[in-house]
Amino acid sequence: MALNPNHTFEDLGDVKCAIVEKNCTQQRVDFLKHLLEFNKFEVVVVKSPPPKVAAKPAAVAEGETPAEAPPVPETFTVGVTDVTFSPTNAVFNRELKTPDGEVVTTAYWKQLGEVAKEDFWYWRK
Repeated sequence: MALNPNHTFEDLGDVKCAIVEKNCTQQRVDFLKHLLEFNKFEVVVVKSPPPKVAAKPAAVAEGETPAEAPPVPETFTVGVTDVTFSPTNAVFNRELKTPDGEVVTTAYWKQLGEVAKEDFWYWRK
């Protein structure tokens, strides 16, 4: 475990990895894997363990049947084999590129839709 919670690393499988993100959906894993492999990182993906604490069942009135708990979604942990990698530093230091050749922004990393273009910055004219 790292001293700084922003730069964690652990063993994924049998490989020591810097953790990129935990509890990701399959769609998020596909996005991160494609982006990180494009930037020449070796990506390791493993299934996240199920939550340790189960939700308490709601009180059931007489004559009612208890409702079933919703199924736990399948989540994954994404890591890279370069233990010096920090996703926060990589995005804010502008170290990652998109497949289009643009710099990865916070909006792109979080998959928020429209990506800001570099053209509107006043010092780039």
